[in-house]
Amino acid sequence: MNDGDRLVAGIELGGTKAIALIARGREIVARERFPTGSPAQTLGAIGDRIEAWRAEHGEPEALGIASFGPVGLDRARVDYGHITSTPKPGWRQVDVVGYFGARFGWPVGFDTDVAGAALAEYRWGAAQGCAVAIYLTIGTGIGGGVIVDGRPVHGLVHPELGHVRVRRASGDDFPGVCPFHGDCLEGLASGPAIAARAGMNGADVGDDHVLWEQVTGELAEAMAALMLTLSPQRILIGGGVFQHRQALLAKVHARTAALLNGYVTGVGARELAEIIMAPGLGEMAGPLGAVALALDA
Repeated sequence: MNDGDRLVAGIELGGTKAIALIARGREIVARERFPTGSPAQTLGAIGDRIEAWRAEHGEPEALGIASFGPVGLDRARVDYGHITSTPKPGWRQVDVVGYFGARFGWPVGFDTDVAGAALAEYRWGAAQGCAVAIYLTIGTGIGGGVIVDGRPVHGLVHPELGHVRVRRASGDDFPGVCPFHGDCLEGLASGPAIAARAGMNGADVGDDHVLWEQVTGELAEAMAALMLTLSPQRILIGGGVFQHRQALLAKVHARTAALLNGYVTGVGARELAEIIMAPGLGEMAGPLGAVALALDA
């Protein structure tokens, strides 16, 4: 049976909203959005919806869960399948895989939401054919998934690209909003950080606001570090902050090129525009990430 014939269930579990779906291959048959409330309320509502779809559409062969994190991905550890050190109240050490595994008994593919999105982009989107690809989301937080030869990178934990430190502009003393690190990339360039720095809702900050000089500079620091450490052929930037600000990517390309300073042969601002770009699947990268994890389960 090829992927297009396989019926699977998927869950994109976010910090503010969750999406449950049924898909045949990559084609989504049905989906529903839920607010992310308490674990019992949220997981129960999702499970009930999938149960109803099972009666309507047939028995899925697997479930994919793409979750906000951090999450436990080492099957040898007791926290496998759990959301671990999240600051979201009530969600620390919640056994997401255990809940759905016990309820349905299907194989479960489990990873971070950003790793799922990266996998979907590798299979169907803008990262097709790339041996190394990164999906970075910039929204309420900043997270990143890394795909190498078609598989999400895991190790001691999973990549936490939003929590790397970046060099800051001279004279910038903004303390950052990350509750763990203060002025890591997430603490400086996430949606809440931009709002705090600007003193207004981030959506109201115009593209010509001086703040973007700092933010694009910090993102360029991260892009240069990723280029030099992981050597990706594609870095896809999703999430709400850049979703409607694609013009700012040109600044990121130029500033990343300046930081690389010719060291990566043949890679300047023009070439970086073909490396650092918007996701090919747009807002569907997240839900299709859950589908990709299910198909691989």
